[in-house]
Amino acid sequence: MFIAKKDGLIVMADKVESELKEKLKYILYDSIEQTKEDYTLYNGKYLSQTQLEGEKRKELDSLSLTAADVERAIYKAQGIDFEDIIDLVKDNPNIDLKALKIELKANNFYRGNPYINQIAQILGITQNQLDEFFKSNSWEELKNDRNL
Repeated sequence: MFIAKKDGLIVMADKVESELKEKLKYILYDSIEQTKEDYTLYNGKYLSQTQLEGEKRKELDSLSLTAADVERAIYKAQGIDFEDIIDLVKDNPNIDLKALKIELKANNFYRGNPYINQIAQILGITQNQLDEFFKSNSWEELKNDRNL
């Protein structure tokens, strides 16, 4: 892959140097470099695969649902509510029960909240299911084999 840079930032990338140069006819750049890493244009920036995955994870982690959306979905998918979750984890030494109770009173639940991951794991919900649930707000995403 070839990248063109201006002031240290990638302004364009292409797999073929001659095609990159053709695209750069009317764009200012300081240098062209060859790299082993692929770059993808994402939200106006060229990112490596690692950077792209990080950006997508940040976007997913910032998704939110209301407490009612989350509790309703858990109830529909698994037949339990927040009180039942507290009962399930009350003897788990890895969970700060008081902090969890505070989290469950929140108005909004963010995908990146570590308590979301802990509770999902206890309920047999995968990380991919959680991601899809926060994208779609569909309780169907939270079903697991235990419920069939």
